[in-house]
Amino acid sequence: MTTLRVLLADDQHLVRAAFSMLVDSAPDMAVAGQAEDGHRALELTRELRPDVVVMDIRMPGLDGIEATRRIADDPDLGDVRVLVLTTFDDDESVLAALRAGAAGFLVKDTRPAELLDAIRVVAAGDALLSPGPTARLVARVVRLPEAVAAPVAAGAALVAELSAREREVLALVGRGMNNAEIGGVLGLSPLTVKTHVSRILGKMGIRDRPQLVVAAYESGLVRPGEPTAL
Repeated sequence: MTTLRVLLADDQHLVRAAFSMLVDSAPDMAVAGQAEDGHRALELTRELRPDVVVMDIRMPGLDGIEATRRIADDPDLGDVRVLVLTTFDDDESVLAALRAGAAGFLVKDTRPAELLDAIRVVAAGDALLSPGPTARLVARVVRLPEAVAAPVAAGAALVAELSAREREVLALVGRGMNNAEIGGVLGLSPLTVKTHVSRILGKMGIRDRPQLVVAAYESGLVRPGEPTAL
């Protein structure tokens, strides 16, 4: 069994200790290191090359958003996935983290088993965690004029480069559907949907699926208030 190496970044010692015990209790995981702030998280990520960084957003010094951005922008850390810890009432920070390159997000008060499953999902490359809540969250945030004014034109231009089928797939990704659900709607196999998603990522120059959700809203392809998957 492959052991997933997990780096824990949180400024609260008790939180790190609790997460450390939980991760080490899983037969397929091990704690690679712990960081009390963003600077240390970035330093240890470069040194230890963990599979997943569980990153708190609010930390002193360098916060989790900027630490995530620097990890995502480092070509030597392309295999490292960042799972952001947050709360649903911190919408703008979550959107910023997804734009920065986070592979997904999780609320801090989630159940222990769900945290372990989330780490496995992110490590496996299934970049979007909890797609329905993610889509609803992004929908709330992009209602704010200041959140969408700059990116909309660029997003619309990128979407215009997609084929009609790719736009359909992107819209359903933006609504929070996984590949199997999208395939059911469009009459495609999950593998075909995965191929379309990969092509969309390449054409739009986007790193992963969470940023596709953001792009779908920012471009106007999906609009706030439209139904999302649960």
